[in-house]
Amino acid sequence: MKKRTQSPPRWSGVFPAITTQLRRDQSLDLKAQARHIEALIDSGVSGLIVCGSLGENQALDPSEKREVVRHAVQVAGGRIPVLSGVAESSTAAAIDYVADVNRIGGDGVMLMPPMLYRGDTRETLQFFKTVARSTRLPIMIYNNPISYFNDVTPAMFDELSSIRNFVALKESSGNTRRITDLRNTVGDRYSIFTGVDDLVLEGAILGIDGWVAGTGIAFPRENQHFWNLTREGRWEEARALYRWFTPLLHLDVHSKFVQYIKLAVQECGLGTEWVRSPRLPLEGAERKEILGIIHDGIARRPRIP
Repeated sequence: MKKRTQSPPRWSGVFPAITTQLRRDQSLDLKAQARHIEALIDSGVSGLIVCGSLGENQALDPSEKREVVRHAVQVAGGRIPVLSGVAESSTAAAIDYVADVNRIGGDGVMLMPPMLYRGDTRETLQFFKTVARSTRLPIMIYNNPISYFNDVTPAMFDELSSIRNFVALKESSGNTRRITDLRNTVGDRYSIFTGVDDLVLEGAILGIDGWVAGTGIAFPRENQHFWNLTREGRWEEARALYRWFTPLLHLDVHSKFVQYIKLAVQECGLGTEWVRSPRLPLEGAERKEILGIIHDGIARRPRIP
């Protein structure tokens, strides 16, 4: 009798990348984290990503990252898949971390190239292949050449397509042409997620499968409703909601996106703004400007049926 193997998952929908909640002294605040996770699950999200860039992965100690993953898995309780970002500086460290995510009970990982080295095509492909072959966990590949310098092109995704546990792409090049280029190159081999908040409507029209949402973690009901409108082809309603949402979504594409989004989360009553040094909370004119955007969004918050 042949042993049956489980098919890789087909991820789709809203997979928010959540902040790591901290106290003023920069220690982990897992109770606050749990409350935020519950609010997101209640809104109808399809998955959850912890320890991504928005989760301040690289500013967390190795033990803290594992603690955050373990806690999120426990809070989710199997209701939705929980993924962890992988942002290690070496192949060996990435393999070790992915193994620990698997042992802890995570449902998959979001894997980006090593952060401290701009590899060429051969090196980047080798990194992805080596990590993937070390685990059975499903993997979302994160492409963000604007912030992290390594560009994973459609041709490279095509070369990686034979590796079964690569199941999804987080496309954050900022170039919506890539979505069509990916479909023309790899078809439906991967689930394609956008990771750029203020391009989500454009991406939805072009045929993405999911959204790794950032700013929407502060507005989970509106975020999910907007996504549902795109799935139902209700484009006029989606456009109207997008016009309200866009000034807030722009907060996701700034170098201080962690501070901006944590401040939005705080102002919406879903957490606090404390960040891990070297990041610092906003102050002065910048804080006033960002609070103005957030408070205007809250004041004009649409009613969701």
